[in-house]
Amino acid sequence: MPDLQNFLLFALAGLILNITPGNDMIFVISRSLSYGTKAGVYAALGIGLGCFVHIFASVVGLSVIIQKSEILFNIIRYAGAAYLIFIGIKSLMEKPSTMIFNQNQNDKNTNLKILRQGTITNVLNPKVSLFFLAFLPQFINNHSDNISSQILFLGLWFNFSGTLVNVLIALLFSKVIAKLSSFQQFWKIQNKISGIVLIGLGLHIALKK
Repeated sequence: MPDLQNFLLFALAGLILNITPGNDMIFVISRSLSYGTKAGVYAALGIGLGCFVHIFASVVGLSVIIQKSEILFNIIRYAGAAYLIFIGIKSLMEKPSTMIFNQNQNDKNTNLKILRQGTITNVLNPKVSLFFLAFLPQFINNHSDNISSQILFLGLWFNFSGTLVNVLIALLFSKVIAKLSSFQQFWKIQNKISGIVLIGLGLHIALKK
């Protein structure tokens, strides 16, 4: 474990980063608006599960490989972008009759599907691996013999903090939108907006150098 001062600085910096809107937060918001509270929470938990892959990859050094291999980096980046675009297109093509207007009617299969989507979206985002590679070492005691355990501890804490923030975001947005659940036209429009946003995120990831 890093020393207390480094940990407190890391916790503060990590919290600021977690509350800054990004791809993961937008994904949670889009699922909360489309399918309600549970779906948003499952999306947040899925992103948290995906983050474990990047944490352990950082510990064993895979992040270094991803950073140094342009081909591998681009493969992962384009795969993640394609998956986001795929989800966005599905949202755009979804018929109003298949949409869930009552959050209490959201079934277990839908939640598990969203959990899987969140996990895959995060796993296929190479920026997360590069983030751990660039960010975590700033708060590690390089003179210690337990560098790997420090990376693991800080990564787990960051994931816990980020998952908690995303869960709170899901609860906030679903509760606010639930008051408008009687306006089905609103739900139709926002689902299209969610699809456009997800497609835009995918294109942004694919085109960004």
